[in-house]
Amino acid sequence: MTVTVLSSLIRPLVEPRLPDWVEPRWFMTKEEALELALEAEIGWFDMYDHDAMAETVRAATGLKWLNSIYAGLDFLPLDLLAEREVTITNGAGINAITIAEYVVMGMLNIAKGYREVVRAQERREWLLDSPGKRELAGSRALLLGYGAIGKLIEARLAAFDVEITVVRRSGGKGTLSPDQWRGRLDEFDWVILAVPATRETDGMIGASELAAMKGDAVVVNIARGTVVDQDALVEALAEKRIAGAFLDVTTPEPLPPDNSLWALDNVHVTMHLSGRAQDKMFVRSADRFIANLDRYRLGEELAPIFDPLRGY
Repeated sequence: MTVTVLSSLIRPLVEPRLPDWVEPRWFMTKEEALELALEAEIGWFDMYDHDAMAETVRAATGLKWLNSIYAGLDFLPLDLLAEREVTITNGAGINAITIAEYVVMGMLNIAKGYREVVRAQERREWLLDSPGKRELAGSRALLLGYGAIGKLIEARLAAFDVEITVVRRSGGKGTLSPDQWRGRLDEFDWVILAVPATRETDGMIGASELAAMKGDAVVVNIARGTVVDQDALVEALAEKRIAGAFLDVTTPEPLPPDNSLWALDNVHVTMHLSGRAQDKMFVRSADRFIANLDRYRLGEELAPIFDPLRGY
């Protein structure tokens, strides 16, 4: 029997489908997870409290496979997991559809000035002109990050006739390499960040990158708050050196009520809700976990694999 420690939140979707070689142990609290962690060969330790989840992972000294619904796992002790040679599967792609839809929503919202339309409705004021006059069609977007989310963003924006340039290591037609995109920033109306949170991407959009953008450029960040120098972004937005930003992620989260971002009219803060704007996340995660259990038993490769050394 293989001891498998799982959150009780996923229990209704998983328990009836577990094979007979799995011995499940369920937890509801951090304390229960820590108590069970030492026994776990397989662990699904997801918690809203990331510090508690990291502590549980450290305690799971016999762990061979760690599964998570989260795509970004930068809050875990990745060096330790690599040292212990733990196989990690993450939630890459689980929320890709809804996040890609959120990007399109945000871009349309800004292009059409729709927030002002909503405010006018709340005032019961009939506007005589549109507060936003941009069209997505014919605009140019730089897409940094070409994983599951990036690919779906590209497909959806292509349907709106947006000209998309992708940044990727392997290059290819219509793409820029990691050492090329900064020199081309002044060509794009939209700069979309869909990169993983790694040491390489930390602060990748800073004061110099913002200064290189067009005056009517918009930054769209659905990656992590840390990939943008937030102080530099606030300054650029406040001084109207770029047109706006659509931020599903910030630093820190939750964003404190007195943070300057809340007060800027050219910023849309959507509180890291893009991945939650759907009801299929747990179902997809359960299906993926059950399929991976079969592979694990047979010694086959699990998917999707998260590399703790690369950070994605």
